[in-house]
This record gives sequence, C-alpha cells and structure tokens, in this order.
Amino acid sequence: MNEHTNVTRRGFLLASAASALTLVGCAAGSKNQSSVTADATATKTTTSVEDLPWWKKTIVYEAYPKSFMSSKGAETGDIAGVTSRLDYLKELGVGAIWLTPVFVSPMADNGYDVADYYNIDPSFGTMEDMDELMARAADRGIKIVLDMVVNHTSNKNAWFVESSSSKNNSKADWYIWRDPAKDGGAPNNWRGIFGGSAWTYVEARGQYYLHTFLPEQPDLNWDNPEVRKEVANVFNFWRNKGAGGFRIDAVTYIKKPDGLPDGKAESDGLAPIHDATANTKGILDYLHELRNNTVAGTDCFMVGEANGVDASELPDWVGENGVFDMVFEFSHMDLDGHDASWIDAHDWELVALKDALSATQANTATDGWCPTFFENHDQPRCVVNFFPEGSNTDLAAKCMATVQLGLRGTPFVYEGQELGFSNVAWPSIDYYNDPSSHNQYESALAKGHTQEEALACVHRYSRDNARTPMQWDASSNAGFTTAPKTWLPVHDDYRNQNAAGESEQENSVLNYFRAMAKLRGSNDVLLAGSYEEVAHGHKQIYAYVRELNGKKVLVMGNFTNEEAPLGELASQVSDATTVLMDTYDDKPAATSALRPLEARVCELRP
Repeated sequence: MNEHTNVTRRGFLLASAASALTLVGCAAGSKNQSSVTADATATKTTTSVEDLPWWKKTIVYEAYPKSFMSSKGAETGDIAGVTSRLDYLKELGVGAIWLTPVFVSPMADNGYDVADYYNIDPSFGTMEDMDELMARAADRGIKIVLDMVVNHTSNKNAWFVESSSSKNNSKADWYIWRDPAKDGGAPNNWRGIFGGSAWTYVEARGQYYLHTFLPEQPDLNWDNPEVRKEVANVFNFWRNKGAGGFRIDAVTYIKKPDGLPDGKAESDGLAPIHDATANTKGILDYLHELRNNTVAGTDCFMVGEANGVDASELPDWVGENGVFDMVFEFSHMDLDGHDASWIDAHDWELVALKDALSATQANTATDGWCPTFFENHDQPRCVVNFFPEGSNTDLAAKCMATVQLGLRGTPFVYEGQELGFSNVAWPSIDYYNDPSSHNQYESALAKGHTQEEALACVHRYSRDNARTPMQWDASSNAGFTTAPKTWLPVHDDYRNQNAAGESEQENSVLNYFRAMAKLRGSNDVLLAGSYEEVAHGHKQIYAYVRELNGKKVLVMGNFTNEEAPLGELASQVSDATTVLMDTYDDKPAATSALRPLEARVCELRP
C-alpha cells in the first residue's frame, strides 16, 4: 500500500496557502491500533423498534432560517420560508426540524444573542408565522426543535439592561459581575472564545461583566436560582406552544468555577475561557433541575451542545441518570485541533475518526443515545472536512450519507448536506460575516502569517461555509429570494447544484440521500441494532456491523481517492451477500475492493 492510500487529513501548514488547504495522503501515524479493545468498538445491547421513542426513529434536519428560504423577497430567510419547503423536507425523511435561534435579537452573532426569548425577531416573521409552521409541520408528522441560548443573552436584553444599571436593582445578580483588578483592569486573565478579554467594563456599575463569547453576549449567572427559574419558564412557554424538542447551545459553559481563578496564560497573556469553565463540577445539578422543571415526563427531547465533554463522560450526560436525551459530542469534529486555532490545525488519520465515533457509540451503548452528525452551522462542509483534496464531492457526499445514516443514533443533517454542498472561497475577508472568521484572520496575521495564508485558513474553516443561502434552483440567487442580492453571496456552483436539478437527476446526491433515508427508516437493524466496528486497522475504510435479532448489516466507506482492497472484510462480503445500497451507479465492480470514495451497505448472510 503506497503513501497515497493512508488517510491523513491536513490542517493548516505554513509552507504555502495552497498546501494549507490540501487534504492528501501522508505516512501513517504511530498509533498502536491493536490497543483498541472490543469495548471501545462494539455495542451489544439490542432492543426492538417498538421500544424506541419517536426521536430515535427519525431524521432531524437543521435549518439555518436566515439562509434557508425567503418568503418575502428579502435578503434573508424567514420562518414562512421554512413552512413553504415542508414537503421537500418530508420527502427527505425528516421528522423534526431544528431551527437555529429565531427570537428577538440585535444579531451581533446571527441570533445567538437573544434580547427577548418570548417573541420572534421581525426579520424572521411573527409569532403567527411560528404557529403556522408548527401546525403545518404537525400535519406532515414533523416536529419543530428550537435552539435555546441560555449560557448568555444579548446585552440589549431587558434583563441585562436592568442588571447593568446599578448594583442594587432586582436583577443585579443575574449576570456575572466583578470589581476591577487592583490595576483597574479585568478581574482575571480569561480570553473569550472569539478572542480578546472575556470581560467588559460598565461605568454605571463600576464593574466588569463576563462574556464567554462576544462583549454583546453577557453570561447569565446560573448560580442564581432566580435565573434558573426564569430559564425554565422560557422552555415551558415554548413547549406549551408545541415545540417537540430543544437544542441547548453552549451548555457546558453555564457553570463557572468558584473564585474565577486565572488560567494558564498563553503568548498574548490571556488564558482560554474554555479550559477554565467547560464542564465545571456542579453543572449537572443545574441541568437535572432544568430537565425536571421542563421536559421530564413528556415526549419532548433535549439535546445539548456539549463541547468539552469527553466520550467517557457521556453516561453522566445521557441515559437513565443523564440530563439530556442526547448530546453533541465533538471529538470527531475537531480531529485537527482547529477548534482552538484555525491557523495551527494539524494532520489526522482515518483511525482517529474511527476511534472518536466508536468511543461515542460504546459509551452510549447500554444506557443512552447519541446524535450522528458531520455538519452544522458552525462547521465547514463535510466533503471538505473529512475527505482528501480533489475528491469528487458528489461521491464524498454519498459516502458520508451512507456512513451517517447507517450509524446507531439519530441523524442530524444540516441544510445543503443532502445536496453535497462544499466550502466557499471568497477573495477577501471583507466578504465574510462570521465574527470568528475575522478574529481568526487577525490572529493569524498577528502570528506572522501572510494575508494569503490567513485567508486560506478562513476558506477552510469559516462558519460562513455552512451559511450561504440554500440553493433551490438555477434561477437568480438560486431561488432563495427575489431580492437583488442576498445577505451572504450564493455559492458559485448553484446553477449545477440545486434541489430542483438534483431532484430530476436519478443518480444525484439528493436522490441517493432520499434512498438511504428510506432504507434506514424501513430497516429495523439500522434503527435499533447494536454497533460493532470491524477492520479497525484499515487505513482507507471505515466499516461497522449493525445487528438485531440475528440479522446483520455491514456498512463500509472508502474515505480515499484510491481503490481500497477489502482485506479482512472480504471474508464477510461475497456474491451471496445482498447489496442494499452502493454509492456508485452500477452494481459493485468487485467483492474484493471498494472503488475511490465508494460506500456500500450489505445485508450479511446469517
């Protein structure tokens, strides 16, 4: 096997802007692959489909309303636009739609800075539009999942306006305030997620407030029981209106360590707030309280964004004694370390992806459940993030759809993923709206990188890669809006890659995704079966077996642009094995290898 068949994904390398984005084969790492135990790769507990709650049997589709569909000819999308596309989503096999925040917001961070949790931002429509969406979705057997941002609010929220006005008002302790340090500066050395000090001074109080993210996003004080009670009230308001689930944003940051001590300073003199606050002891007590006061005893589910929670900690977060029905655990999404610094991202190999996915499976096997996901509104597109440079994006998208929809768990699919969307590469940082892109760009320049190198890492990792307008057809602005322009530029490939065109193409990514979703929905093994990784040491293929009541299904995908001999997998695959799905248009060319980027689902002989 030559070096090109070793699956190494490249992060940002200083050699050149071009090499920074290259995803090519490199020599295999030194990890001792035999050290992965059966416990780390297998789940043996099985159940019946009848035992599964509704949210384990469906697909959740994340819609970014600002970029999904405009019903009014505006530059941005709206709630009514989502309603207008419900039939499309139903045909995709979707049973729940996760909406990123649509509450009243000044949009410092595209809605993740909430000024009023009880009303809809006018840019997205009205409360009547939300009621209509929930009703029309229910008619199609689809539930609406709301994105709840409760680690912080907007600095325009009435709660914060009152809190910041003095030290002795009714909400004075609803946020995290501290006196200045002896030198008059920030109370400690924490750096915010988006860069710079995590503290901002307010003259009226003579104090600083803490913000994990932007200064416009002050952190709530969850140690205050009044805050926790009001947060529960928000959840119950929307559950009573018909919400079928909640995604909890940035939840691992809600509990801060006692005393707010300094962290280990880095070259800029600041310490990452993530390291100081993520998953602080005592957080689970607050989250148990939230669950008990909101969704406990209902069929409304909660899924948490659990950045900082290791797979080994999942039993504390999900399952019978957990606080959530599922959590987004990110070990497989940041294999190259870009979550900390885009410019310093490093190489990774396929075995690392296998380790991460199998660890999540193992730690939710007997008690718990997990979402399966490879994209969201904060991540680059999966056809770039998980496959070598120069890959056929249609084949890569089909391969990922096969792997994702075959895994044990609830698939969370991000808008455009079902069409095979790729990253954008705009010519200037001025095109980018995402604040983290600007901060990472400036950080790269400060480290001595050229503008070309800094922009290259933005091309690779910008959150705007996932936020370009949805491509519905080949008309102006991809059918997203009739307005002269859109809030972010439409991807250049929209004339060839859009929902209308792919619906008409028999072998398109969209129609493959629909077929794979239909297979998952009708196959009890894929819905309820156990998981066991096989051929762990294979450098090109990720493969696993799902099993239920003696029936077995093998799912395997070649993550390289080279043919991949099946090796030890060949003993399970033969002419007598039934091929349920294959990403190539023809029948499998051979039972001894997978073609480049080929994925296959096989029903194994008893």
